[in-house]
Amino acid sequence: MYDAIMAETINIPGHDGELIEAYYARPLGPGPFGSVVVIHHMPGYDPQTKEITRTFAVNGYNAICPNLYTREAPGASPDDAAAAARAQGGVPDERLVGDVGGAAKFLRALENSNGKVGTIGYCSGGRQSFLAAVSLPIDAAVDCYGAFVVGNPPEGMPLKVGPIVDKTPSLACPLLGLFGADDSHPSPEQVGELEQALKAAGKTYEFHTYEGAGHAFFSVNRPSYRVEAANDGWQRIWDFYGQYLSA
Repeated sequence: MYDAIMAETINIPGHDGELIEAYYARPLGPGPFGSVVVIHHMPGYDPQTKEITRTFAVNGYNAICPNLYTREAPGASPDDAAAAARAQGGVPDERLVGDVGGAAKFLRALENSNGKVGTIGYCSGGRQSFLAAVSLPIDAAVDCYGAFVVGNPPEGMPLKVGPIVDKTPSLACPLLGLFGADDSHPSPEQVGELEQALKAAGKTYEFHTYEGAGHAFFSVNRPSYRVEAANDGWQRIWDFYGQYLSA
């Protein structure tokens, strides 16, 4: 199997057609390939998220990570851009849907695309992956410990977002959820509330909660990293996308 990839920074139309920065990685084989929109975590559009984007390409998916903070801090470091976005309350939901929709449209238009697009997000991106899946024609969605799908941010947190569990009936694709038992955002109780909403709406979903893992257990460069949970989570992602995004 030809395993070369190409990765580069490009600009794509996002919300309202406005050009935004994005990191794009693709296999160099003929395809057809499924595609993934990678939604970065609150710390921003950083090297670790770009590595995740390349990992999807290595495993046979076209992948793109839109820089959700392009407007707040164009050209800034990930830390500075994340700080600027936090100061404004985070990414507005409507704009997020427009940016992810633009990324999905870009992926579907590729010559080597099979037409199927999934989303994956971590931390705030997990919530945004769910939001995209209840708002757009997505084929499969992965929520990695997405906070505030259920519940509100605690007092003092700058995020201006609210719960979106009420949108569950609009979910139009299968959902994979990966969570830590020691997390507080989302807590196991909040994960349970989301699961009940999915059951009540008759949705296809698969949830896994890892004992001994808290928030950000996929983050290899942070103390929260949990190798066993992350390795198992990655395998479940490959199995899930293999089922719903394969040609």
